[in-house]
Amino acid sequence: MNKKIKLNTKKVAFCRFKKLGKNYLITNDIGNHFLLSPELFKQYMGGTLDRGSETYRELEKREFIGDSLDRRKIVDEYRKRNGFVFLGPSLHIVVTTLRCNYNCVYCQASSRNLKEKGYDMDIETAKKTVDTIFCSPSKVITIEFQGGEPLVNWPVVKFIVEYARKKNEKAGKNLFITLVTNLSLLTEEKYKFLTKNRVIFCTSLDGPKELHNKNRPWPGKDSYQATSGWIKKIQDRQKKDTDLYHISALLTVSRFSLGHSKEIIDTYRRFGFSGIHLRPLSFLGLSGKMRNGIGYSAEEFLAYWRETMDYIISLNLKGEYFAERGSKIMLQKILTDRDPGFLDLRSPCGAGIGQLLYNYDGKVYTCDEGRMLGSNTFLIGNVKENSYKEIISHDTVKSLCVASLLESLPCDNCAYKPYCGVCPVLNYALYGDIFTFMPGNEKCQLHRGMLDYLFEKLQNKEIEEVFKSWVEPQID
Repeated sequence: MNKKIKLNTKKVAFCRFKKLGKNYLITNDIGNHFLLSPELFKQYMGGTLDRGSETYRELEKREFIGDSLDRRKIVDEYRKRNGFVFLGPSLHIVVTTLRCNYNCVYCQASSRNLKEKGYDMDIETAKKTVDTIFCSPSKVITIEFQGGEPLVNWPVVKFIVEYARKKNEKAGKNLFITLVTNLSLLTEEKYKFLTKNRVIFCTSLDGPKELHNKNRPWPGKDSYQATSGWIKKIQDRQKKDTDLYHISALLTVSRFSLGHSKEIIDTYRRFGFSGIHLRPLSFLGLSGKMRNGIGYSAEEFLAYWRETMDYIISLNLKGEYFAERGSKIMLQKILTDRDPGFLDLRSPCGAGIGQLLYNYDGKVYTCDEGRMLGSNTFLIGNVKENSYKEIISHDTVKSLCVASLLESLPCDNCAYKPYCGVCPVLNYALYGDIFTFMPGNEKCQLHRGMLDYLFEKLQNKEIEEVFKSWVEPQID
């Protein structure tokens, strides 16, 4: 802080601050924020703000004024925002197989060739997996099929869907089932079964045909044609039957994506999608081994991300709704008091307490990233041998909670703390330690760069209205 500014500890409630352009951004633990000019910031910190001014009244409303602080409100709001800690794992990722028919250049799961054996989940393991999932006290359960390509092991996918629906007749949970698939092995028979059982489809779409096929090659075949064909079929049927869940698509940004902002967004628009998630590479699994060929620096990704965001915002200013999911998650934390349910931006993170991953062999890991290391470092049990209580009480789960608690990290001093989170598994993979100095690593650079951009754009009233439309509760 500027040495000329004297802090009035009685009049100033606890806050964090940072210089943002010419102004100062202040935030507090319940996620409220306010932007102050240098002069107003000096007055605020010194306790000399005019009590009758609009600025003072707004700061008081947002719990930034010390001598009128509603401490009970602060505690209640903090509990509300962090209530996920007590709910139990809601996301349960099931790897039915590690085998896959694609050779994606950024594969995080280290998938195996279709001809390889010993990488498929069997029915007995599948049954014990579902039994373990339903031990979670969470009222909301999402079973997410991943791989490999889950449809390679169709009998087990089918069994889990049917068995989970049957168990839930008694459990009465809010059950969601999601299939993450490249769609290439989908058939009419499988599609009818999945839609009948209200399974949500999620696929990967990396942009126009040439780019998609470069990122996601299917030996001897056209991966873009397979994916785009089924996207169109599913969307056409959803127009006729609005009760069907809409298919969603995910983008993974490789080095090949850079410089193609407009083409990628226009591809999503052409398919009728109302948003996109500009996801950077994680550098886990094959993605890490291929980093020199497909990777980029944090600065390069942020330059691409800002360019793409500028284009997305321009579309919205012309009247077209199109959102960027990563920004939408951060904006919901900034502009509302609702938790977006994104496990990577929580303190502590979702590893073990928000999600669990069940591998094809029954091994349970703290999270999806935990199994991607290809080691047992984050292994916390096996459905064939351990009870739910033993799995969830594993020392590794406790360690990851401590390692991702922002209050115990240098992050506690950052103005962006209420909107951010760390991944100790990724820290371990990249730096060899679940505890790492966050301000120096790439993930921190990405989060800070994105939040800088969002707060800068929020100063524009037109763009602020665009961002508010993204986080309205009625918008999916």
